[in-house]
Amino acid sequence: MLTFSALVVAGYIAVMYLTQGFAFGPYQIRIASAFYALAYPFPFLILPIALANTLANALIGGLGVPDIVGGFAIGVITAGLVALPRKLNLPMWLVIPPIILAPGFIVPLWLSPIYGLPYWPLVLSISIGQTLPAILGYILIQALAKRKMGEDL
Repeated sequence: MLTFSALVVAGYIAVMYLTQGFAFGPYQIRIASAFYALAYPFPFLILPIALANTLANALIGGLGVPDIVGGFAIGVITAGLVALPRKLNLPMWLVIPPIILAPGFIVPLWLSPIYGLPYWPLVLSISIGQTLPAILGYILIQALAKRKMGEDL
């Protein structure tokens, strides 16, 4: 689990580095957010994914303490909500809404004052930007389920 967690953290940070041109700012598409979906088959990844988001914000993002602390919080919240449908024996597609809505509604709480932009337009732009990663994350865990890599997917 430790090795897999380290690989996920490294992969998340690598994807963030490669996509940093459109992964930060008031309108962002964080392809690395697809990694949140891995908390569905592997709930032990909740904290490592939160750590990965924190490190990416600290090393690449450059918005300081609110984005670093907020990145950890949003990582725990989003990955935790992604793991919930499996625990409750709900359909796998329910990983999509938390990946869109948790960052969509929470990240603007600190981006709004940092950028001096209104909260609701940021909610809309972040949510739109999270849609593609949410779908990619769902496709990722569907592929894992077909290969039976997660226990009892």
